[in-house]
Amino acid sequence: MKPIVLVTEPLASEPAQWLAQHCQVIQRAPTHPEFKAFSDRAQGLVVRTATPVDRALLNQIPQLKVIARAGVGLDHIDLAHCKARGIRVVHTPDANTQAVVEYVMALVMDAIRPRVFLSSPVDARQWEQTREELTATRQLNEMTFGILGLGRIGKRIAKVLGALDCQVLFHDLLPMDKAACHGAQETSVEELFTLCDIISIHIDGRQSNVKFINSSLIQRMKPNVTFINTSRGRVVNHPALAQFLASHPSAQGLLDVHDPEPFLADSPLIGMANAHLAPHLASRTETAVRNMSWVVRDLVAILQGGNASHEFQIHHDTQ
Repeated sequence: MKPIVLVTEPLASEPAQWLAQHCQVIQRAPTHPEFKAFSDRAQGLVVRTATPVDRALLNQIPQLKVIARAGVGLDHIDLAHCKARGIRVVHTPDANTQAVVEYVMALVMDAIRPRVFLSSPVDARQWEQTREELTATRQLNEMTFGILGLGRIGKRIAKVLGALDCQVLFHDLLPMDKAACHGAQETSVEELFTLCDIISIHIDGRQSNVKFINSSLIQRMKPNVTFINTSRGRVVNHPALAQFLASHPSAQGLLDVHDPEPFLADSPLIGMANAHLAPHLASRTETAVRNMSWVVRDLVAILQGGNASHEFQIHHDTQ
């Protein structure tokens, strides 16, 4: 008999079909009656970003052996309880790196290179006036770019920026091999927020990072800063950011992630001319979605008694 696997959010079609060949797949949200009808017999659970895997959910799945996270971050999974239960956790740490790096660079270019596309002819005066109005004030090689969190994505962004002769500063909790920094220079988090023209956030959503970007750091930013967050919404104090943007109309906030998601009507950033809110698009390429969905290979490997390629090692102090 095939093992039962609960899938709470859609996967790319090819990995989903492959999983169905090896397991009995129940694709339902945890609130659906069919989920609950199979949860007491399920051995596998596949989630993406929107499913909180807390103790209450885990208690509904007493025979659970493995959780497959189709993505990178694990902050929405109760890893400590998984450790206590002996539940193994697999994920896809490099599956969306290229997609996120491309997206961050697209946001950067949107911010610093104004442009327009013409749909009809204009006269010579309008032509020159448009060119004058859309002249960029600075190039990347004249700016300092700050990366908070020099993990896989942060390193790749530093590499791209280095090719564009942009000065890059970074701050990370872990020591970094100089060769892996691609020319980025380490600095304190306070100096990073003080000195940089563009700041891009790439830290995870662990409990200790909740509102890590607090009012004190936000108030250090330059009045014309471009602030980009594609990591987790919960790491930023949004009321403090809204207050800063309101006081500094030349600054820009480009936010792809929010807390909660979707953001609610009471978000202090809604309606601000210099706050641009996107619906968590950084990893949304067909390739990245497919790469993340192939986490099902590791799930099946574990259910069949084998080893996983990307199993997260849960430590006793994991929050």
